[in-house]
Amino acid sequence: MKKTVLLVDDNPIQLSARQMVLNQAGFEVQVATSSESALSLLRSLSQSEKIGAVVTDHVMPNATGSEFVRLLREVNPSVPVIVISGLPEAEKEYEGMNVAFRQKPCAPPELISLVGAAVQG
Repeated sequence: MKKTVLLVDDNPIQLSARQMVLNQAGFEVQVATSSESALSLLRSLSQSEKIGAVVTDHVMPNATGSEFVRLLREVNPSVPVIVISGLPEAEKEYEGMNVAFRQKPCAPPELISLVGAAVQG
């Protein structure tokens, strides 16, 4: 099973911290700083390069996390998605979208566990 994870966050500090945690846990990590760049990356991947899971922030420029997930589902309907947000009230926006929603902060062991379970299917 592919252990490649796509991290999507416009905050470079959050992005690099999560990337480091997941790399150290043995995951291959791709990063995107916007929903547009994430979708572009996903569309460009061949079948053999598919992403095993997507970890995204909720608050991003040009598209909220839930808008991004709707667009993502058009590109890849079945990829596991984990949303990490500082806004607990945002969780209701993801109802019926088959995502795991977690509030910030998401401690490294929890992130590793969530991503590990997601890529295992």
